[in-house]
Amino acid sequence: MPNDGWGKRTLAKALVAVWRRLDPTVTPPREFSMNPADNVQMAMNLVMPLADPSPVARTELVLTLFSVLEEVMAGLNNTGIVHFARFTYVDGNLCMISMYDGDFSNYIRDFIYNIGGAFDALLPYIKDPPPLPVEEHPDAFIEWVNAHDALRLPESVTKLGDNLLTLPRKAVLLLDAHPNAQLFVYHAYPGYSVAQIRDALKIGW
Repeated sequence: MPNDGWGKRTLAKALVAVWRRLDPTVTPPREFSMNPADNVQMAMNLVMPLADPSPVARTELVLTLFSVLEEVMAGLNNTGIVHFARFTYVDGNLCMISMYDGDFSNYIRDFIYNIGGAFDALLPYIKDPPPLPVEEHPDAFIEWVNAHDALRLPESVTKLGDNLLTLPRKAVLLLDAHPNAQLFVYHAYPGYSVAQIRDALKIGW
């Protein structure tokens, strides 16, 4: 590739377009292990583009969030599977970052049951939201969240394929199709579920 920035970017853009046509991207499916210990402390990085990223609209969203915060806190606690969760703004997006235990679809169904009303209040501020209320359209909401959850790259690049010559191409195409991606997660201690931790600390429910 040319060493100058403009030429390199132009050639790279053309090359990715050719690769995209020749080798359609296949997103790695969500993995769920039959071993329960493998399904704890799962990450969700929900990236929701704002319909209006202006300071006034963001302030309105903050006020709306705080008006339903009690429901959100109680609902997350009631699920019994959420380690932590936080909402944050990042470059014109409202992000919900969380760690949970178990299956993704069940996690989102817990969301719908416990804090569906809060999401109904927040989603009108989001670009191209799912059908509302979410409680009446659970499958559409699960599909929407799955599409807006940042791609989790496999811990080993070999999971992208066994052909070492095409691995870089597959990685490029994945990141082309998914501008938001989780690259790596560090756990300071072995994976324990929320229930195990609360039981060991005698916190109760």
